[in-house]
Amino acid sequence: MELTESSTRLIFPRKALASCVRAYIVRSTIEAPLLEAADRYNHFPATPHCSLTFFIEGEAEVVEPADVPRETIRVVFGGPQTRPMVTCNPGPVRILMVMLYPQALHALSGVDVSAWVDRWASIDQVLGQDWPALSDAVLSAASDAERLELIENFLEPRWQATRPGGAGAMAGDWVRHLAAQAADTAFGRGVRNIERRIKARAGQPMRKLLGFQRAEQSFFEARDEFLAGKAVWSDIAARGGYSDQAHFCREARKITGHTPLELARVLASTDERYWIYRVWT
Repeated sequence: MELTESSTRLIFPRKALASCVRAYIVRSTIEAPLLEAADRYNHFPATPHCSLTFFIEGEAEVVEPADVPRETIRVVFGGPQTRPMVTCNPGPVRILMVMLYPQALHALSGVDVSAWVDRWASIDQVLGQDWPALSDAVLSAASDAERLELIENFLEPRWQATRPGGAGAMAGDWVRHLAAQAADTAFGRGVRNIERRIKARAGQPMRKLLGFQRAEQSFFEARDEFLAGKAVWSDIAARGGYSDQAHFCREARKITGHTPLELARVLASTDERYWIYRVWT
């Protein structure tokens, strides 16, 4: 795995971890510090995934939502987020984010993901005793390539030992695969039991998970069609299964804080505050 230092990159995991890790995000403003104060803000959408964020250098302060703890943590565990979030970097930063499928995190650690929706904490408070040692090694590593190698060498044997049967399909349509796993047991196949298992593994009910999946696909289509100059929002809403364009707009606001048109304009711009949207799409 050859990596060169650059500003922001989305990196996909090795094949053996494709059903465990959604992606890695590496970002650095060390080499080219952001001079404008407004550019040091970061707008993040709501997400059904869990995350581990390693602050190799620098730190972040949460601006919104207001009820998030303000203490400085070098390795942050984040559960699924139902609200968009805004943070600010007081100075240059170098970070590595690991985006994990929630049911994979549950299988690896036994954590009840539903207890961590809209919450953050130090990795030491949430995960098992092996994880803090990984954190120390990643923080002291000399390069992004070395950090990713450490993480993948840590995760792969644990994932192979604990992953649910047939997990290789998860990377494609992970939400429906989760539902199939939750139902595939000899005990408690009733609807309520299945819903409880889904919530423990992914933190949220199936309805919300499918909503995230539908919105993400619709956003990608909206961006592509907007950039091509042919976006018809009512058509995009209909293809996504929304009742109408207003429904699509409401869902977009819940996840991103913006209407689809506002979001498409942001993605077409070079606004540094929305770097996560551009790298993800």
